[in-house]
Amino acid sequence: MRDPNFEQCVQACYECAVACDICASACLQEKPAHMQRCIALCTDCAAVCRLCAAMLARDGEFAAALCTLCALMCDACARECSSHQAEHCQVCAGACLGCTLACRDMLEA
Repeated sequence: MRDPNFEQCVQACYECAVACDICASACLQEKPAHMQRCIALCTDCAAVCRLCAAMLARDGEFAAALCTLCALMCDACARECSSHQAEHCQVCAGACLGCTLACRDMLEA
């Protein structure tokens, strides 16, 4: 039987990936030069979140290590996005924080 935090973590990873994709896309349409770090972190965070969810679903050998990285990436992305006023950045920051907490809960279980 899977850890009770499994479903929550996988869902949080996918929700975060989508929020990051939306944020990166919106930032590209606004002021790309000013938003370079935000775009880069969102793009990388989305990729790591998707990989983390897939590895958790497969119960991969390095799932815990990837979950640790995912929490770190999401935390960094949340800090960057929360520093911007745009609604998509604020939504992304919230999704990233949720994913950080879900990954940490998964690791502590």
